[in-house]
Amino acid sequence: MHELSLAMSILDIAGEESDRRGGAEIKSIYLKLGPLSGVIKQALISAFDLAREMSPFSKVELVVEEVPLRVRCHVCDTERELPCFQDLCCPECGTPCGDVVCGRELEIVAMEIES
Repeated sequence: MHELSLAMSILDIAGEESDRRGGAEIKSIYLKLGPLSGVIKQALISAFDLAREMSPFSKVELVVEEVPLRVRCHVCDTERELPCFQDLCCPECGTPCGDVVCGRELEIVAMEIES
């Protein structure tokens, strides 16, 4: 259950941002999550709900945007979205594609802050 430690780290980052802004209230945290991040969205949301109850940010909302897995196929010379991360092959030509363009994200991209 590493999602709980991730959720607590997300709240730590929110706390640092709040402190940096003189105690501003954090309303929402926006996160991008890719299928290769190793994090299960629902587990992270559940862990976040638990972690925020034990923090000064009990009303902060976590908004998770799932990012698709995209690879670059050198045979087709284009980027393709893969339906499944277990088979990193081009869905058009079947060539193995190790050049992941996106899908590894576990990143806070924005915070809604009320000052």
